[in-house]
Amino acid sequence: MATKILLVLFSCFLLACRDAVVDRDRPLAEVRDSAGIRIVENRRLAETSRLGWRVGPEPSVSIGALDGEEPYLLHWATATMLPDGRIAVANAGSNEVRLFDRSGDHLATWGGQGEGPGEFSFLSDVAPWPGDSLVAWYSHGLSISVFDASGNFGRSFSLQSAQTESWQRPRPVAARPDGTILSLNAPEAADTAVVEIWDGDGTLGASLGVHPNWTVFIETNERGNRELSRPAYGSRLVVAPWGELVAIGHTSRYEIKAFRGDGALARIVRRDDVLRTPRQADLEPYVEAQMSMLTESPYPAELLPDARRSLESTPLAETFPAFSSVVADATGNLWVREYDYPREERPAPLWSVFDPEGRILGLVETPRELAIRRIGEDYVLGWTRDDYGVEYIQVWPLDRSAGGNQM
Repeated sequence: MATKILLVLFSCFLLACRDAVVDRDRPLAEVRDSAGIRIVENRRLAETSRLGWRVGPEPSVSIGALDGEEPYLLHWATATMLPDGRIAVANAGSNEVRLFDRSGDHLATWGGQGEGPGEFSFLSDVAPWPGDSLVAWYSHGLSISVFDASGNFGRSFSLQSAQTESWQRPRPVAARPDGTILSLNAPEAADTAVVEIWDGDGTLGASLGVHPNWTVFIETNERGNRELSRPAYGSRLVVAPWGELVAIGHTSRYEIKAFRGDGALARIVRRDDVLRTPRQADLEPYVEAQMSMLTESPYPAELLPDARRSLESTPLAETFPAFSSVVADATGNLWVREYDYPREERPAPLWSVFDPEGRILGLVETPRELAIRRIGEDYVLGWTRDDYGVEYIQVWPLDRSAGGNQM
């Protein structure tokens, strides 16, 4: 009992310390121009403050089942919402695109395993495409196919010639509203990456430059060769469409750069933050989280003990990430997920929401264990899994009617 009390007091102390750095006398955002680039400096809000928006209290649509009809049995699924309200699910386990109506009832299934027109191998994702169409990428992102609203195959293309080595080819990140593809070109564990925009026929439209990718360290393997490896709690590159712009940031600092479609830097959004240093006690939850993912994946069971030993010797990053991920909603706001520190559990994921100009609006909570894929005007769509390992695609109602920041 005494240990639990000390842990609670310690957690409260940490929360109080994080709130203590907030300068409540400053305006929420300060905007200035520098050489034609808009720079937005945002105040850090108290951890306990909230924007009046609410998600929930329960999903309005939940697609998934432990057993039953095949379309509802999901395996390695992801999803998107189409403009007419239908939900398109990329079920990588069966290499199928499954279409559902607004209520979550199955309408149709496209694709399937194969190499013919409209078929997939290693299906990765789906996204809306101009003209009520849908685009899907597969074969580890090396191929892209376009379908009409009824699921009829239109055409396929790739982002580079087939003569290029696969590890050098860009992978799609997202389809943009104007019918272009946002891509990332980075070999595994590389410390830099190239961000690009491609036209709908697979030709390069613009380069958004080379950016820091994964935080890495160099080690020497048993053969004496130098290898790049990732530290525990290392930072990474995040890339996402933001209206007509592209948001690019590195989680090592609270700064997000917004680029135009021609590759020009338009805006820099920053927020006050205090970076924290991982302790040796933080390594154990990191190891357990990584082992949990390996156990649930096709990773060979006989190699799990070696994987654990390797993870237990992983160096810690110099600092925790400043944030976790970014998602732009349908109204042009940018949602930035606050980082969840190990051994300091929040009741729900917490997001800082910035308006289309990069000024902070407030903090919003989203459902626990929901990996958010898309945020509309009145909904949040994401993926989750229950205690039995059953996957679900869910839509939760989003109420923006209560505005204002509850400090």
